[in-house]
Amino acid sequence: MNRIFLIGYMGCGKTTLGKHLAEQTGFVFLDLDAYIEQKYLKTVAAIFSEMGQDAFREIERKALVEVADFENVVIATGGGAPCFFDNIDVMNNVGLTVYIKMTSAQLAFRLEHSRAGKRPLIAGKTGDELRQFIEDGLRQREQFYLQAKLILDGSDDEIIEKILKIL
Repeated sequence: MNRIFLIGYMGCGKTTLGKHLAEQTGFVFLDLDAYIEQKYLKTVAAIFSEMGQDAFREIERKALVEVADFENVVIATGGGAPCFFDNIDVMNNVGLTVYIKMTSAQLAFRLEHSRAGKRPLIAGKTGDELRQFIEDGLRQREQFYLQAKLILDGSDDEIIEKILKIL
């Protein structure tokens, strides 16, 4: 496979893992949100704020279709990307999809101790409110995430090696 799509809830480590995986494979790393920001000259947060989530999802869909044509690439998608339109099918049809699975407690810890302020969907949420938001989000999104070709534990130190074995 010459396209690898990393999917999973925000905070699961798609970008960090993607960069390391790209180094190991010699592929180019691409963060879908960064691709959108560069193309539209606005942050994802600004697009959400100015245009709303529906418009952002349309933009995200178009960007996904564009990058799905790229070769020798590791793509870290936004957490919601697989869950709208037929995006998961697009990714599954052209590459290896990898769901980086983590518990809501693990995700809440990571997000609370990261740059969570830059994430428009969780801005201002902490503690129990953040964890409940993540649990609700996972309930809605996991049906899409579980359609990935490969499902791996995001806390596994050997996750990159496991992906490389599949390739």
